[in-house]
Amino acid sequence: MVSEIPTPSAQAGLRALQAMARHKTPLAALETFHAELGDVFRAQLPGFSPIILVGAEAARFVLVTSREDFRWRVDTDPVTHLLRFGVLVVDGEQHDTLRRQMNPALHKRMLAAYIAAMVRASDQVCATWQNGQTLDMLVEMRKIALLIIMETLYKVDFTPEMRPLWNTVLRTIQFISPGLWLIWRGTPRPGYARALRQMDDYLYRIIRARRTNLGTTEDLLGTLIHSGMDDGLIRDQLLTMLIAGHDTSTALLSWALYLLGQHSQILETARAEVDRIAGVEMPHAEHMHELTFLGNVIDEALRLYPPIHLSSRVAATALEFNGFRIPASSRVLFSIYLTQRHPAHWDKPGEFIPARFENKIEPYTFVPFGGGPRNCIGAAFAQVEAKIVLARILQQFDLSAVAGAQVHAHMGATLEPRPAVLMRVQRRGVFVKNQ
Repeated sequence: MVSEIPTPSAQAGLRALQAMARHKTPLAALETFHAELGDVFRAQLPGFSPIILVGAEAARFVLVTSREDFRWRVDTDPVTHLLRFGVLVVDGEQHDTLRRQMNPALHKRMLAAYIAAMVRASDQVCATWQNGQTLDMLVEMRKIALLIIMETLYKVDFTPEMRPLWNTVLRTIQFISPGLWLIWRGTPRPGYARALRQMDDYLYRIIRARRTNLGTTEDLLGTLIHSGMDDGLIRDQLLTMLIAGHDTSTALLSWALYLLGQHSQILETARAEVDRIAGVEMPHAEHMHELTFLGNVIDEALRLYPPIHLSSRVAATALEFNGFRIPASSRVLFSIYLTQRHPAHWDKPGEFIPARFENKIEPYTFVPFGGGPRNCIGAAFAQVEAKIVLARILQQFDLSAVAGAQVHAHMGATLEPRPAVLMRVQRRGVFVKNQ
């Protein structure tokens, strides 16, 4: 028998509002609905009532077994307006072709060549930190992530543009963040045109400069130019990777530092491992497999606070999942956040326990980078980047969280710690600076 998707009761709706006010995030409402209704439910908002799927079975259904029955592209969404024909927002053969063209620059064999740039970016930003200074790690990690993605994938030094384009980058991210446009599709969105135009001007400028002096074709920009794409389609891929690549890394690194700051013993264990494995050497490729505890810290941060916490699709045809009917054209949201905190999959799901990743993780219970043929194209890049940046920071600084600073999970383009991750930094002893 096929059933209709359940919706929250009035009482659950009230509890959800109370939870949102208490925790300052809509995620608390989703947790309330999940607890009442189970792994399949419909969220009821004016003009927007997506179907929410949760759990390992749902992950397999959306990402693998029925993936051909879902569409990613929604022409009315701001992300489609912004990225146009970026690899993230196209379907079918168009997606597969773009991914094949982009894969060489993001292949695992390229990562060793990118590590030096990751170290340089980390050192460049950390060199500005003063002893005893209190810093917002959300801001500092964004600086590092921007420098890394621009140098590794585009062979561009973003340093001169960091200040003039900072607000442009933030405004561009805000353009695709959840807002009233989800409920009222025709909502006017003034104040973005200038920032989006500035972003386009910058991207077209670096494309033209690279066409004039192509040089290597191993990085992403060189690969795209060498493929024969026109400037417009190249712009779409560059913006996709710039926004998706640096914003997710910003969130991951910020959450990892926040969690380490809240758990001093885990911080000490991670730092001791870095000292034992890398010493005062700059982290390099051989260290990546040896920094196992740091890898567990990163995975546990990804589990608790996956930067991409919802996976959005549209049902291309009528579907059935676990006895529930999903009508054609329904918006379907798979909750990575709830899946990775599911009490059926995880012991003490809300606690930060990196050691849990010493054990085998059941398939589709941990999917911070998605899964199946459309898993995150930059997953390996992001994991190496996180290890390099965190290792380099732990080598150089003692970190302590600012007492009483409150943080909540903000649902923007990614899941960020807001309003800030305030940490006090104190430089450690002698270390080898990147030359």
